[in-house]
Amino acid sequence: MAKSCKGLAEELVKCLSESICVKDEKRSIRDCAGEKSPCIPSECVGLRETYFNCKRGQVDMRARIRGNKGY
Repeated sequence: MAKSCKGLAEELVKCLSESICVKDEKRSIRDCAGEKSPCIPSECVGLRETYFNCKRGQVDMRARIRGNKGY
């Protein structure tokens, strides 16, 4: 994993591990990450979108030349 997205991934895992989906429903973080349910906080949804854009920027050749935007 590239260093530019590592911090976002760690924040996303931390946010999801404290959500209702993982704590109360006893589901895995992976199951809850792909969901768009009301038990996922909006902060986690925003982190997920930011992480997705970061990973997509690593694959995009134009962004690879310029580098990922700082978050």
